[in-house]
Amino acid sequence: MARTLQLLSTDFSSNPMLLLKPSLTSLFVSTPPRHFPTTSLPRFIPRASLTRRHLVSDTAALSLALTVPLLGSSALPAKSEEPALSEWEKVSLPIDPGVVLLDIAFVPDDPKHGFLLGTRQTLLETKDGGQSWAPRSIPSAEDEDFNYRFNAISFKGKEGWIVGKPAILLHTSDAGDSWERIPLSSQLPGDMVYIKATGDKSAEMVTDEGAIYVTSNRGYNWKAAVQETVSATLNRTVSSGISGASYYTGTFNAVNRSPDGSYVAVSSRGNFFLTWEPGQPYWQPHNRSVARRIQNMGWRADGGLWLLVRGGGLFLSKGTGITEEFEEVPVQSRGFGILDVGYRSKDEAWAAGGSGILLRTTNGGKSWVRDKAADNIAANLYSVKFIDDNQGFVLGNDGVLLRYLG
Repeated sequence: MARTLQLLSTDFSSNPMLLLKPSLTSLFVSTPPRHFPTTSLPRFIPRASLTRRHLVSDTAALSLALTVPLLGSSALPAKSEEPALSEWEKVSLPIDPGVVLLDIAFVPDDPKHGFLLGTRQTLLETKDGGQSWAPRSIPSAEDEDFNYRFNAISFKGKEGWIVGKPAILLHTSDAGDSWERIPLSSQLPGDMVYIKATGDKSAEMVTDEGAIYVTSNRGYNWKAAVQETVSATLNRTVSSGISGASYYTGTFNAVNRSPDGSYVAVSSRGNFFLTWEPGQPYWQPHNRSVARRIQNMGWRADGGLWLLVRGGGLFLSKGTGITEEFEEVPVQSRGFGILDVGYRSKDEAWAAGGSGILLRTTNGGKSWVRDKAADNIAANLYSVKFIDDNQGFVLGNDGVLLRYLG
C-alpha cells in the first residue's frame, strides 16, 4: 500500500527535522489541470546591431587609410589587435533590461524549436534554432499577481516541464503549443529549482531543500525519492565530521544532474557539497578539499566532477565518479568568478563567469584559454548549455544570450 509523504512540522525555521516518507501523494492536489492553448506568435527578427567595438575599429581604419598617402607607399593600414567572437554570436532578445536568463531547452523531435526562461516571468520561443526569439505568454501564470521566476525547463519527446518560484509547475504534451498548470500543495518543502523529463508522462523534480520527487502519470501524483530533507540529514550527521554543517541554512546554492541520474549540490554557504545517487535514501554530505568556498559543481563528459570556487578557481576531480579529491587547473579568470562549465564533448568544454569571462579547453579541462573578445560583454555569464555537438548557448544577466557557431 502506497505511503504518503507526511510533514511532521511546517515551521521549517524552528524545526529543521522535517521527515519525508517515500510517497508524497498528499502534497499534490489531484484535481485535473487546466489547459491553456496559446496562439503562435510571429517570429522575432532581431536587427543587426553596430557595437561600440566595431564603430571604434571602423573609424580608426578610415582615419589611417586617409593618412597613408602622406606617409608613403610603404605604410600599411594597422589591423585591430582585438579578436572577434569567432565561436559565438550575441543574439538580440525582445526582453527588458535586467532580466537574468536561467535555462534553455529544445524539443528533441524538432531541434530548431526551443524555449528560453528567466526572471520576471520571461518565456521566449524560437523556431529557427535560437537565431531569433519571440515572447510567449501562459494565461495561468499571468492571471495572478506573482512575478514568476522560471528556474528550469526540460523536454522528452513532445512532453515538457517548467518549474518556477513562487511554486509553479507547468506541463505540455504538444511540444509547447499549449501548457497546463499542475496544482501544488502549499506545504511543498522548499522552492523547485530543477526538473528533468525522464520518459512518457514521467519527470524528476528537485527543491532547494533537497527533496527529490518523481512522477509517472503527468504530475497527478508524486513520490519522494529521498526520505528526508538535507537539513534533517545534516542534523543527524553533524557530528560525523562535515565541516560547516552546523551553519547550514537548509538550501542549495546550485544543483546539477548527471546523465545516469546522480546529483551533486553545493550548500548555500559553499562550505561543503552533497551527492545523491538513485536508490540512496539520503543525500551524502562531503567536505570540500579546497580552502575557498565552492561556487558551483557539475559533471564532466567523462563522468568526473568539476568544481568552481569563489575568486575564479577551477578544480577537476581525480578520476571519475564521486570523490573528495580535486586538483586545481590554472585559468585566466582575471580574478572574476567562474560560474558554470558546459562540455561540448569529452575534450572540448567552455567555462563562463563574471564580467564576460569565457574560457575554452580542448583537452578535457587540463588547460584553458580565455576568449579575450568576450571581455567586452558587459554582463555576468551564468550558464553554459550544449544541446548537442553543434548547438550551444551561454546565458547571462541583462538578457545576454550567446549562440555557439562552431
